[in-house]
Amino acid sequence: MLIVDIMKAWGHVFSPPLRRIFWKSLGLTLVLLVVLWFALARTAQWLLDGVGLIQPYPWLEAAAVFIAGAGLFIGIAFIIPPVSALVAGFFLDEAAEVVERDGFPQDAPGRALPMGQALLYGLRFAGLALVVNLIALMLVLVPVVNLIAFFGANAYLLGREYFEMAAGRFRPMAEAAAMRRRHAGAVLAAGMVLAGLLAIPFANLLTPVFGIALMVHLHKRLSLRDPLPPGTVEVLPPSRET
Repeated sequence: MLIVDIMKAWGHVFSPPLRRIFWKSLGLTLVLLVVLWFALARTAQWLLDGVGLIQPYPWLEAAAVFIAGAGLFIGIAFIIPPVSALVAGFFLDEAAEVVERDGFPQDAPGRALPMGQALLYGLRFAGLALVVNLIALMLVLVPVVNLIAFFGANAYLLGREYFEMAAGRFRPMAEAAAMRRRHAGAVLAAGMVLAGLLAIPFANLLTPVFGIALMVHLHKRLSLRDPLPPGTVEVLPPSRET
């Protein structure tokens, strides 16, 4: 049951090992938001300078910085998804290993994705999330449609990407994607939970850690009735010499 997966994942979020990862992910999230704010402010200043407004009206430069910050704050719900996607790429395997070890001590741990591949998936995830949420942001003045666009698109995207990254620790990525399609309803329902979390100010900063924990539990539960197809080579952790 999904509700059981949610409760177990939520319990992991506040365990000491994941708390440490959360603080690191929070720090990276804040750094990315500051970089984004700086980029927006510089872009606004450049545009104002380009039309010759800053020289006669120097106060517009400070106004551009303020407006960029205000715009980022207002659009934070739309900015967090791509930012959390990048953060997830950095901390996926560290968090997933903690959840697997604490929640499933009898099972062999998954194999960490190579750093380059993990970051590539994170960048792809972030790019898709950015496009989706820019479209949702453009619909912000259209009642009902904007909510459907935000929740529907993010539920699908978050469910797909987090599940495939969690499943990819045990299965070839092609099979992880195929498994996600076979259980599209369950994955979408989990994605809706993550999309709902995104809409809650400050709580949305928990999305990367909670999303990883939730999808580890979901993949483990679904694997009980959907083992690897015959002929598929299981992804195993590297052997450890004693």
